[in-house]
Amino acid sequence: MRYLERLALGTSYPTVVERVRQVVRQRPLMSRCTLVMDATGVGAPVLDLMRQANLGCGIVPVNLTGGDLVSQSGSLWNVPKQVLISGLLVMLEKKELALSMRVASARVLHLELAGMEARVSRSGQLSFGAREGEHDDVVMAAALACWRARWKSEGIWGTKPLGIEY
Repeated sequence: MRYLERLALGTSYPTVVERVRQVVRQRPLMSRCTLVMDATGVGAPVLDLMRQANLGCGIVPVNLTGGDLVSQSGSLWNVPKQVLISGLLVMLEKKELALSMRVASARVLHLELAGMEARVSRSGQLSFGAREGEHDDVVMAAALACWRARWKSEGIWGTKPLGIEY
């Protein structure tokens, strides 16, 4: 993973959209990337804002669900958190994913990963999330990117830095 950024909690949606546009329109990403985003809950209106923002990249909206089945309805994917988190962990364990501590927000990702827990409901449903009072937004962003990367379609691969401005 060559780039990871956490925006301040409470950042307005238009500001988030503008920051995403700044990142995806930099070389070498411009017209060569895909934005995978959480479209769950308030993510739906943010998805509309992203689509209107002329990002210059494809957008893959994902609803985070429970259970263990991935499905698609039109352009919207329904992906269980369990699938996303376990995919991220497998990629880390297999060393298919590396993250330099020089990357912005790398420490945040490590702390959030340490704060993740699996819970089993009374009905036997397994769910994943941050411990109470903690956040998992960076973990979920990384997990969404890894889920998309595992599609094995063309992308930007290699080890040289992207030169993205912070």
